[in-house]
Amino acid sequence: MALLTSVRRGRGDRLVAAVTAALTGRGVACTPLPARDRAGAEARAREAVAGGVTAVAALGGDGCAHAALQAVAGTPAALAVLPAGSGNDLAAALGVPADPVAAARAAAGDLLAGRRRVLDAGRTGDRWWATVLCCGFDSAVTERANRLRWPRGPLRYDVALLAELARLRPRAVGLTVDGDARELAVTLVAVANTPRYGGGLRIAPGADPADGLLDVVVVGPVGRRELVRTRPRLATGTHVDHPAVTVLRGREVTLRGAGLVTYADGEPVAALPAVSLCLPGALTVVGAARR
Repeated sequence: MALLTSVRRGRGDRLVAAVTAALTGRGVACTPLPARDRAGAEARAREAVAGGVTAVAALGGDGCAHAALQAVAGTPAALAVLPAGSGNDLAAALGVPADPVAAARAAAGDLLAGRRRVLDAGRTGDRWWATVLCCGFDSAVTERANRLRWPRGPLRYDVALLAELARLRPRAVGLTVDGDARELAVTLVAVANTPRYGGGLRIAPGADPADGLLDVVVVGPVGRRELVRTRPRLATGTHVDHPAVTVLRGREVTLRGAGLVTYADGEPVAALPAVSLCLPGALTVVGAARR
């Protein structure tokens, strides 16, 4: 197994040692792949997969898992998510233990027993993604949150959201889902393979990463006060009952619009126009809960 790391120095060093001990203690050989940035992480993960590793473990947050995904998706190599980041939304969707050392033990157990879980993955242009691709207000919040140095953890998204509220306005977006085209004024569009993003917000509560479809959640024009008032409903997913929200499903989703950039797994993916596809069975994972 290759161990990709991108957690901050200090805590990251301690976690690498503990996770490595957990893996080798179960009889799984471990090759560390430290990286300082996304490009380096992706390059190291690709080299490991090309060299024949059976799995890449991502020790970090959703961004680290996103980097590993670029190497393992569409190949026989498996992904193990060892959550040590701010949001850890993919780990939660997969039912991975919240403690990274426990997650490493679960992944090792699956590897030794030959257990695998096969899931769908999203692809936009040449980028793979596993959780939610967002466009509009939520992508602006993600972009601002990624720039913040304080606070740490999910509170970053709360601070970023408050800052972006001052700039809230509907955006004109063209949306096509499996050939059904429409022109919309939106607050945001979320294209989901799994239910949550932003450190626990259940933007697409019905999304299933094994059904061969993407859930497309469209939030129409809403004011600042209404957006703040209904935001707590994102924690439970009940916002989908709001009259401004529409949920669509499909295998191919095209987004068009001026000056908009999509984010997925908390990372920048592509400027619009962009075509996103659901690729059934493209991702193999270990250490995830059984279903």
